[in-house]
Amino acid sequence: MKNQVLLLAEDDELFASLLSFRFKKEGYDVILCKDGKEVKEKLNNEMPDVLVCDIMMPYFSGLEILDFVRNGLKSNLPVFIISAAGNETNELSAFKLGANDFITKPINPSVLIARITRKLILT
Repeated sequence: MKNQVLLLAEDDELFASLLSFRFKKEGYDVILCKDGKEVKEKLNNEMPDVLVCDIMMPYFSGLEILDFVRNGLKSNLPVFIISAAGNETNELSAFKLGANDFITKPINPSVLIARITRKLILT
């Protein structure tokens, strides 16, 4: 069985490495992007099975990427927004744009993986 492809958009290199390691350990093929521009380029060329996207990134924010996925690409790709800025405004904006989940940092990688796995199994 082919591994599911997870696109991880995170500009914090250390945190991205930690999450990427955990996702790979769970059997995901991970595509790592460090900014919103790189995410858009990847999504225009290949569609992963799931997107985990930080809200605050260079060039395009996670919310702008989410809007691009839902309205530009017209995709129902599962999108999980992660953010250190877990305020009500950001959370509501993410859900209004079609996020599948919003997780506030610090993140427990095991819980994030469980949420992603649950979503992928239910779809």
